[in-house]
Amino acid sequence: MTSPGYRISGFRPTHVVPQDGLAAWDAPDPSLPTVPLDALLPVELVERRGDWGHVRCANGWSAWVDGRLLVAVPQDPPAAGAPLARTADPRPLLARAEQALAGYRGAVEELTGGALDRESFRVRTRGQRIGIVVDGESVWLYDAEHERWVYTDGTRLSTYAADREPAAPAREPTQVVPDLGHAPTQVVRGDGGGIGSG
Repeated sequence: MTSPGYRISGFRPTHVVPQDGLAAWDAPDPSLPTVPLDALLPVELVERRGDWGHVRCANGWSAWVDGRLLVAVPQDPPAAGAPLARTADPRPLLARAEQALAGYRGAVEELTGGALDRESFRVRTRGQRIGIVVDGESVWLYDAEHERWVYTDGTRLSTYAADREPAAPAREPTQVVPDLGHAPTQVVRGDGGGIGSG
């Protein structure tokens, strides 16, 4: 890494690293670990690939991280009375949890009432994951769509924990490079600004 005092121009942090630090990788591949990021380090998210996030630090160093665990830097406060952004509003996730719980409860009612046998109950509830913990104003919700736990104080959501390591992104088609029969030409700028080839 470069000197901590060095800052690249145009760096604008969009997120910070969680307070426990964050594992990092050279590429969106769990087999290529690199130096972990320090707790509360400001970073700029420059690319997303599924669960993976490519971040850049103020000194120009970059790495891939579990993008679900990054903590978003608050933007300017919304105008008074403006509705919450859909991504920050806990109500849609609360509504999904409520619907999922109602579906599970309905299946339990049918099972205990004899309208559903054990195997049908198993099939109907397979893959369903619901989680909610309420402690006063603090609420932890399981977000099944993104396989993570989120925390809310009633107004904004933030990621609390993820279920698994970030998933590998979908493979992009391999670009075929034509065989030119020789090594590629290398352009080198000399001190006088001249250009030579190798």
